[in-house]
Amino acid sequence: MRPRLGFLGVGWIGKHRMEAIAKSGLAEIVAIADPSRERREAALEVAPHATPCEHLGQLLEQRVDGVVIATPSALHAEQAIDALGRGRAVFCQKPLARTGDEARKVVEAAAIADRLLAVDLSYRHTAAMRRIREIVRGGGIGRPFAIDLTFHNAYGPDAAWFYDKQQAGGGCVIDLGVHLVDLALWLLDYPQVEGVNSRLYCKGAPAEPHQCEDFAVVQMRTSGDIAVRLACSWRVSAGRDAVIEASVFGTEGGVAMKNVDGSFYDFIAERYHGTERERLVDPPDEWGGRAAVAWAKQLASRPAFDPEAVQLVDLANVLDSIYARGDA
Repeated sequence: MRPRLGFLGVGWIGKHRMEAIAKSGLAEIVAIADPSRERREAALEVAPHATPCEHLGQLLEQRVDGVVIATPSALHAEQAIDALGRGRAVFCQKPLARTGDEARKVVEAAAIADRLLAVDLSYRHTAAMRRIREIVRGGGIGRPFAIDLTFHNAYGPDAAWFYDKQQAGGGCVIDLGVHLVDLALWLLDYPQVEGVNSRLYCKGAPAEPHQCEDFAVVQMRTSGDIAVRLACSWRVSAGRDAVIEASVFGTEGGVAMKNVDGSFYDFIAERYHGTERERLVDPPDEWGGRAAVAWAKQLASRPAFDPEAVQLVDLANVLDSIYARGDA
């Protein structure tokens, strides 16, 4: 039997994930919640039989098995815990929470409710990164010893809450860098992070504690003495719309994912040996909704808590270390 889903927040990304799940046919969309009547009506074009709601409380009154959350970051943890506490599985936009402590509480709520929890860490699901992981895990570049990741966005977010640290939890690191940290940990099967050093900037100067950074450079060291370096930014002068890259260097070669001509959506994967290169993956690749579809598929077969959700706390703790929050 197909799970019945409710969608909380149907702006651009929420609606896109809804379209991907609807196209997959894996679930039935029965409820849509958003404070904007215009967004609700646009979403109903995708799921015309869904019940429109204005907020999560109304949505949870519907008979739904899972909730897809795409709201401002400050609301994620509370809304996820509320839905899980009512026995609903949750698929949440990144970040799951603003801090490691908030993320831990969400994961604990999922474990107590014994319900599936996942986050939209979408770049894992590109064909390019899947191929790279297969090669790295299979020993195709020998022993990996360094990973270099970049995500520069020439535009930056439009919504004002992204620039309010209380609401967003941070700036470009929690918005873009979360994908980079996740890719590094995911490629290496979530090793222990043994050291983090970061430099955060806002408008070209060191970011003050209350400011959301718009440029960041981070160096990490993982167990096995693997060096990870990442850089991310909003509104940087990069000469193109975006620079999105992930390179892995090993004792017997290297592999890399790179965006094509500044695209946010098109990626290639390459394999290197010395000065030689081999193209592994080319666009097009409709990857944007794959994480949501994978969650819906798992929900249909096994809605119980997935222990891999604990990795979401590990990811949030690394972000805390980058921001030098608490004892992280």
